[in-house]
Amino acid sequence: MKYVDEFREPEKAEGLRREIAKISQQLARPIKIMEVCGGHTHSIFKYGIEEILPNNIELIYGPGCPVCVMPKGKLDDAIAICQNDNVIFATFGDAMRVPGSKTSLLQARATGADIRMVYSPLDSLQIAKDNPDKEVVFFALGFETTAPSTAFTILQAAAEKIPNFSMFCNHVLVIPALQALLDNPDLQLDGFVGPGHVSMVIGTDPYQFISQQYHKPIVVSGFEPLDILQSIWMLLQQLLENRCEVENQYNRIVQPAGNQVALAAINQVFTTREKFDWRGLGDIPYSGLQIRPEYAQFNAEVKFTIPNLKVADHKACQCGEILKGVLKPWQCKVFGTACTPETPIGTCMVSSEGACAAYYKYGRLSTLAKKTMQEKPKLDLSQEPLPSCSTSLV
Repeated sequence: MKYVDEFREPEKAEGLRREIAKISQQLARPIKIMEVCGGHTHSIFKYGIEEILPNNIELIYGPGCPVCVMPKGKLDDAIAICQNDNVIFATFGDAMRVPGSKTSLLQARATGADIRMVYSPLDSLQIAKDNPDKEVVFFALGFETTAPSTAFTILQAAAEKIPNFSMFCNHVLVIPALQALLDNPDLQLDGFVGPGHVSMVIGTDPYQFISQQYHKPIVVSGFEPLDILQSIWMLLQQLLENRCEVENQYNRIVQPAGNQVALAAINQVFTTREKFDWRGLGDIPYSGLQIRPEYAQFNAEVKFTIPNLKVADHKACQCGEILKGVLKPWQCKVFGTACTPETPIGTCMVSSEGACAAYYKYGRLSTLAKKTMQEKPKLDLSQEPLPSCSTSLV
C-alpha cells in the first residue's frame, strides 16, 4: 500500500455507501454479517462504518481476537509457570492484564515474578541467551498469523541448541472456530468478512467449505475504511445474485494458497491438538496447535508441571456470548460500569482487538449503545469479588 489516503477517500466511501444502501433496499430483509477479526471491529468503530450502514444491515463481532478466546484456565497455567523461582516469563503486552481465576500476569509481576513484555518471540530467545542460568518461557498466543514467528523461533533455538528456552504454546486455528460458529443453531448469519491477517498466511482456499458446505458467502477484507465498505458491498452483491463464493478483496496482500514458507514452518514444528478449550465456544476438536515431540525440549508443558484445569468465567461477565456473536458488548450487565479497560473483568475488554474494548473506545456515541447504557440497571456484584487489574501495578 503506497498511499494510505487512497483507502480513506470520502468521495469513494460515499459512493460505496450509496451502492450498499441501494442493494440493501433490493434485498429488503435483515442482513447479518460477521466480521471475524477483531482488527476489523476496531476499524469499523474507529471510522464510524456501522453508523453509515442501512438499518437492515447488522455487523456482528466474531471470535477473531486470540487473547479474548483464551479461557481462564490457560491464564492460570501461565501464572503457575511464571511463579517458578528460576523462570523468566516473556509475553506479548495484550496478555499482561488478562484476568485469570485469581490474578493476572501483571499482578503476578507486581508480587515478584519475573515477567517481561516482548514484541517478538525472538526477543524471548535473546533473553534466554543473555540469562543462561534461568529458564525462559515464551507465552505463544495467536491464530495462524503469529504461529510462523513462533515456529521459526523454535527452529532457531534448535539450530543454536539453546537449552534454557521453551514455549507455552496456545496457538489456535481459525477454520475450526468458524465451523463451530456455523454449527451453532443460535447464530444465523448471512455472510462473513474474512480475516485479513490470518489469510495472509493460510490464503483463501481453506474457506471454500463455508460456501460449499454451509452456502454462505465470505469476502476476505483489508482493514482500511474503503476495504471494509467494499467487502460489505461484495457480500451484498453475492446475496443479491444468490451466489455463495469465497472472494478476496485484500488481493494486494492475500494469495489463494497463502504463504507457503510460513505454512511449511508451522507444519514442521506443530501438530494439532485433539481439542482446545475456547472461551465461549467450549472444546473445539483439532482447533489448537501443540509442539511436535521432536521439539519437546522447547515445550514448556513438558518441562513444567501445569494445573491444566478448566475455570468458569465470572458470573457477571458475558464475554463468551459476545465472542459467539449472540450479544453486543453493551448488552453485558457490567460493560462500561464494573468492567472497563482500567478494571477489566473479561478478556474482551483487555485486548487491543477485543470487541468490548472497541465498543468502549469508539462505539459509546452509538445511538443504540447510549440508549442501552442509559436503561441498564445497576448490578449488585457484592456476592462475587471482581479481580483487580489496575494499571497502577506497573
